[in-house]
Amino acid sequence: MNKSGISRRGLLKGAALAAAAMATPGAISILAGEARAEESISTSPQKTPVIGSQKVVKKAANESAARVYFSPVIDAASLIKLYNLVNEGIYGKVAIKVHTGEKNGPNIIPRDLVKALQAEIPNSAIVETNTLYHGDRDTTAKHRETLQVNGWTFCPGDIMDEHGDVNLPVADGFHLKEVAMGKGITDYDSMLVLTHFKGHAMGGFGGSMKNIAIGCASGQVGKRQVHGVAGEPPADWGQWPAKEKLMELMADSAKAVADHFGKLTRYINVLRNMSVDCDCAGARAKKPAIKDIGILASTDLLAIDQAACDLVFGQDPADNHDLVERIESRHGLRQLSAMAEKKMGNPKYELIVVK
Repeated sequence: MNKSGISRRGLLKGAALAAAAMATPGAISILAGEARAEESISTSPQKTPVIGSQKVVKKAANESAARVYFSPVIDAASLIKLYNLVNEGIYGKVAIKVHTGEKNGPNIIPRDLVKALQAEIPNSAIVETNTLYHGDRDTTAKHRETLQVNGWTFCPGDIMDEHGDVNLPVADGFHLKEVAMGKGITDYDSMLVLTHFKGHAMGGFGGSMKNIAIGCASGQVGKRQVHGVAGEPPADWGQWPAKEKLMELMADSAKAVADHFGKLTRYINVLRNMSVDCDCAGARAKKPAIKDIGILASTDLLAIDQAACDLVFGQDPADNHDLVERIESRHGLRQLSAMAEKKMGNPKYELIVVK
């Protein structure tokens, strides 16, 4: 079966172009599990200024590339279809790592989408850890109340650090040798990292890497390690380590989680309601300026976050300006190059459009 990728030196010009690609010469369409190759689509020059991974035009016989599946349609059926394309080998008790958000956050992944997907994954639970900052989720009791308010009531919800921490080793990290994760992480055989891709006040953007790097670290110990702060964190975030060091600390923590689950980890990024603010901002999050783009799924951590950034940077500057500025001003793309340096994903990927 012939499968071709989208040009390395190009980016999709937004969701509209990507959607058109499914009916226009160019994309790879996946229908009922079968693939058919079509002619190449037009692409725009590479716009992401820092590259962690790269697209390939056509794989050579001896060349590998991560597959990143993309649907411009954001609904339960598309989410389930993409998961089914990457879920081979997932078994046992499955942790679904979702950012469940502060109370009444307007931009979190719609609960009905997650509910529909979770129903297709036997023996699964939503997993989270408490926050370091003071808010709606810095204690287990407050966190559970917030889960109720935000509608995460349709399946088990595991606050993984409710009963303590467990140290996971960081192999060849930038700064850390181990990270304290919520102890409950060891109760699971597999992990689905289901991420609302958006901006972030300190990280620039929050993709799959950030979701597990900060989201699995325990609230009182691990998150201090990942943020590079000791004791009571300074009230002024400007005094916390940021930019390159923060991205490298996150890469260390994400590597610990990814290595722990190994090949039993899957990643989905939902590019919807992409505010410059994280869902930890809750109701205070700024209204998104960029259009919804679609859903990505992969078995490769680096490739899926690179593909998400490529799609964002490939949008019309009139639409993506705020989010791009947030990513660049925080040096967020260091997340990608850090993952590449630590071999946390394939340095090449194919973007496969799914019908």
